Amino acid sequence: MKVLRSRYSFIILLIFVSGVIQANADYFKCPKASRCYGKSIECPKACPSANSINKNAKICNVDCDSRSCKPHCKHPKAMPLPEKAEYFHCHPRSRCHGKLIECPHECPSINFSNKKAKVCYVNCESPVCKPQCRQPKPNCEGPGSACHDPRFIGGDGIVFYFHGKSNENFNLVSDSSLQINGRFIGHHPVGRDRDFTWIQALGILFNSHKFSIEASKAATWNSEVDHLKFSYNGEDLVVPEGALSLWCSPEKDVKVERVADKNTVIVTFKDSAEIMINVVPVTKEDDRIHNYSLPAGDCFAHLEVQFKFFALSPMVDGVLGRTYRPDFENPAKPGVAMPVLGGEDKYRTTSLLYADCSTCLFSPESGSNQETTSGTESGTLLDCTYGASAGYGIICKK
Repeated sequence: MKVLRSRYSFIILLIFVSGVIQANADYFKCPKASRCYGKSIECPKACPSANSINKNAKICNVDCDSRSCKPHCKHPKAMPLPEKAEYFHCHPRSRCHGKLIECPHECPSINFSNKKAKVCYVNCESPVCKPQCRQPKPNCEGPGSACHDPRFIGGDGIVFYFHGKSNENFNLVSDSSLQINGRFIGHHPVGRDRDFTWIQALGILFNSHKFSIEASKAATWNSEVDHLKFSYNGEDLVVPEGALSLWCSPEKDVKVERVADKNTVIVTFKDSAEIMINVVPVTKEDDRIHNYSLPAGDCFAHLEVQFKFFALSPMVDGVLGRTYRPDFENPAKPGVAMPVLGGEDKYRTTSLLYADCSTCLFSPESGSNQETTSGTESGTLLDCTYGASAGYGIICKK
């Protein structure tokens, strides 16, 4: 009888322990950048743990970018190994003072390994020096951007508009060793007091080189057609279509990287600037909302751009460049829906690749000796190996 009672007690104990184990199932945590972030996802009874010391046991897993966010059991051998995190290297003269900053596991690489992947990026002029994930396209809500009916966000983070004039060129950034001009296209509806304008092309003077990128004119928009045209030192430049296609200048101081099959590139000028560029049309919805009254036969293909500068002097000028001066006081009035900054006369250039405006500072002979507000380590060459990069970060495996 005592033996039976002992056996029953043991069985009850096993049932209790089993219930406790099942009640203490793991909860799967999805990363911040995923769809399922913040949800409490309990692992199923068949695989109550997301980690197992038994190599033959199934473990709990969740597709964190799915709509359902449901857990399922998976054999460890079928799961891909996580990528080794890389480190983003901020340049020594930035606010982050040459720090090596580990990339998050949501975007462990500083290179665009495929056209849909986000990459690790650090704003090295930020006081926090924290890594973030970014898409390979301009952020029209970020500093240094110029999008739409030109809507700029200055280096000071303040939004302003500069309308310019259709079929004319205006200086966007002018410094001793860097000049960036924009060609404006547009339309002047009857009864309006100004042109509606967009940036159709950029012309860059960099040391002794000349580079241009433009959106080709199109009657109707077709996203399957590449609308980008390039030139380098007066010669047409062909950058083959396809994500991760790459071109470097012979001196390896200018680099063009396609980060989508068509219409999206990053252009880098050694120790000076990085420009993210995307070609878009003015859509029918844009036309309706803003009452552009666009004529038929032209979709006004134009550039969305975002600039990152590495070595601007305190005297930098230009429509956008002036907002990076330490002493610049933005005249844009807070609370105004569409603050417009003028200056067409002093920023107008006679050609896309000329530095002849009244405030232009470009002088390549003196550029190498200029005092800078920030910059990269001098003497480095651009990485022209296969695969697009996110600027001046360097790869340091864990």
